[in-house]
Amino acid sequence: MDSYQGSDKLALQQSIVHHVEYTLARTRFDFSKFHSYQALSHSVRDRLIEAFNDTNLHFHQMDAKRIYYLSLEFLIGRCLQNALVNLDLEEDYREALMDLGYKLEELYDEEVDPALGNGGLGRLAACFLDSLATLNYPSFGYGIRYTYGIFKQLIKDGYQVESPDFWLNHGNPWEIERLDVQYQIRFYGFVKKVWDHGVERSVWEGGETIMARAYDTPIPGYNTQNTIALRLWKSHPASEFDFSSFNTGDYFKALEQRQKAEYITSVLYPNDSTDAGKELRLKQQYLLVSASMQDIVRRFKRRKVLDWNAFPQKVAVQLNDTHPALAIVELLRILIDIEQLDNMSAWQIVTKSFNYTNHTVLPEALEKWGVPLIEKLLPRHLEIIYLINFLFLEKVQQKYPNNWGKLSALSIVEEEGTKKVRMANLSIVGSKFVNGVAKIHTELLKTTIFKEFFEMHPNKFQNKTNGVTPRRWVRCANPALAALYDRVLGSDKWVLDMEQLKQLESHVSDPQFVREFQMIKIENKERFVHWIRKTCQVDLNVDSLFDIQVKRIHEYKRQLMNILYVIYRYLIIKESTPEERKRIVPRSVCFGGKAAPGYVNAKRVIKLINSVADVINNDHQIGDLLKVVFMPNYNVSNAQIIIPAAELSQHISTAGTEASGTSNMKFIMNGCLILGTLDGANVEIDEAVGRENIFIFGTQVEDVDNMKEKMRNTDPHEYFPQELLKVFTEIDNGRFGHNEELKWIVDSIRYKNDNYLVGQDFKDYIKAQQQVDDLYRQPNEWAKKSIYNAIRSYKFSSDRTIYEYAEDIWQLKPIKVPEPAAQKHERVKGVALSKSQQEMADKIKH
Repeated sequence: MDSYQGSDKLALQQSIVHHVEYTLARTRFDFSKFHSYQALSHSVRDRLIEAFNDTNLHFHQMDAKRIYYLSLEFLIGRCLQNALVNLDLEEDYREALMDLGYKLEELYDEEVDPALGNGGLGRLAACFLDSLATLNYPSFGYGIRYTYGIFKQLIKDGYQVESPDFWLNHGNPWEIERLDVQYQIRFYGFVKKVWDHGVERSVWEGGETIMARAYDTPIPGYNTQNTIALRLWKSHPASEFDFSSFNTGDYFKALEQRQKAEYITSVLYPNDSTDAGKELRLKQQYLLVSASMQDIVRRFKRRKVLDWNAFPQKVAVQLNDTHPALAIVELLRILIDIEQLDNMSAWQIVTKSFNYTNHTVLPEALEKWGVPLIEKLLPRHLEIIYLINFLFLEKVQQKYPNNWGKLSALSIVEEEGTKKVRMANLSIVGSKFVNGVAKIHTELLKTTIFKEFFEMHPNKFQNKTNGVTPRRWVRCANPALAALYDRVLGSDKWVLDMEQLKQLESHVSDPQFVREFQMIKIENKERFVHWIRKTCQVDLNVDSLFDIQVKRIHEYKRQLMNILYVIYRYLIIKESTPEERKRIVPRSVCFGGKAAPGYVNAKRVIKLINSVADVINNDHQIGDLLKVVFMPNYNVSNAQIIIPAAELSQHISTAGTEASGTSNMKFIMNGCLILGTLDGANVEIDEAVGRENIFIFGTQVEDVDNMKEKMRNTDPHEYFPQELLKVFTEIDNGRFGHNEELKWIVDSIRYKNDNYLVGQDFKDYIKAQQQVDDLYRQPNEWAKKSIYNAIRSYKFSSDRTIYEYAEDIWQLKPIKVPEPAAQKHERVKGVALSKSQQEMADKIKH
């Protein structure tokens, strides 16, 4: 165990066929392409585990401070290609597989996307893990091992249909089941008071208990030995089987406890429109934080000297949104009830250990839980929440004497109607730092929804603009572009330092470089055309402008405005003469994203898109001048095909509603131009790439309230531009189907209820779309602006974001695991053993 497995071709081949026979129990005559993928994955995982074990051993020996990233979502995407790229073994395995009769790229397609997230929140968490490993920061990710994803999206008769996303159907070769790492989780019960040496203590008893078991996925860094873990928790029953019930013939009751336990981690985001759904979701959140905090405390207590005051010096916990906010309460419970610290000492430790990332500026999106539900499910935690609130409001009262408005706004408990616990307020009160995820988002937090908190603690608030990993989103998704960078820059160092791409600015005037860039885009478009034909049965014109909008379907993201413009464009084409049509830029407009199962208006938008697509794609008079596609079940793997092919990407949310966005960053990294509003990270992208290289339109954030007031006080026939009213008429007249739902989606904005300013911004949107057409008629100019977007995107690497978190929030330093040493033609492990470990190793050898 003191040396690594070999990485030469023969060693890789032997490793693969070993797993075919001994892990999968297949013969040389009886294994398929999928079995080859599984064997390959186990072979790669072996090498990850070697580095993973060394990394954890080294961090422990160095007594490193670690960052623990808690998130209800981790949208990690397929693991195989990412692991091979980060381990620098892609070419070696490609050659080894070729001799065995397999193409590596075909095996990539055998992998199923882990359904552990839904959108930007989970994808951001995955990018952050990649950067934490790559930058050598001691770290751990904590999440939930969902059996089913939120749902698999199908389109039937134009409607979204949700079906189970059982991503574990064929197992998961990347995870390591930790049978020895599991923790008891309690629900319900009661709190009793006991006296212990003159001190009153609370004891939480009764109720029901389950177990949370750990499953680790190794996350490798790029060009480093460091490999960290994403630890996911799965719920299990505390007692496996009720044998007495089984013996009496009550077979269902015998299995009841197992089923009740396993339901908890069965589905990502269970529908919480019912009381039972709310309870299940709160159980998920508590299971995540309880298991994670017990694990963190256990690791801390392994130190040679147990000093609780040192806890914040060794532990930093980042809350990705409010879903894990109960971690603050859970750690306080552990310190007070189990470790028996006094209240104030425990609270001081907690507030120095946690930090909170906010992801929304919409007040209605801030998470709240009813006090009766918390009291029923987590009675001890409700007591502690009241304690935290009491301690905090005492400080508010001292700063703002008798200011009941301040007390009400800042209180963790909302008193109006049914009492609710404001999870955002809890996260702010219990954290050392709070950050937004884009410059404009952070400023809005300070001036709107968290204004009172900012006035009280201005130094608590920071901005950390989001980023995405160039390993996944350029090196893996766009290997031809990455190869161009490698060749022109002379190395792949840009993957770790994207600022080096600035050196390519001088090449934008080089016709050969521009031509190569254009050819890469065409190849990516051709791959996309083939994929669309296969998945959507639509033929796209590769010479058309590929116009993409992929993101969660939501009214504030304004997919509705996009499809209404598509109708307007279609009408213009229909009314044009044959001579005029020659000057029209062909477009392929592609949508993707899921609507929440209970979000009726979002689902109607999907129906409208598909109804419009049916008419336009079957209108032979316009041919390839306009095509519309809705791409079902948008996920990470699909994105790796879609994003490199995109030429125009739409990020058109109403100003002041999008916290950041990260897909906009992925698109510009791949040489795509953005059509967008000055919202979220678009503001900083605009600054980075230059206003001349982006299409900006729409109401700005400071004018939004005035425009909403104008909308409410203006007759709809005067408020909406004539171009849009004409579109409404065509929908009303049944041009895209006689379906009442299509009228309802129009009515959702038509009668003084255009809350996301589709009508207000539509005319400016048309103008911006004309600018897009004008530029696309100049292919070389379009290519140059696309190149500027790609090479000026360096600010939006998640490496930059994580470095800022480490420096400004976590006070964390990188610790690099020693590289293997070359010895007698073997790669010898470089992690030093302690004296006792070395003595044990010598005993084993002798």
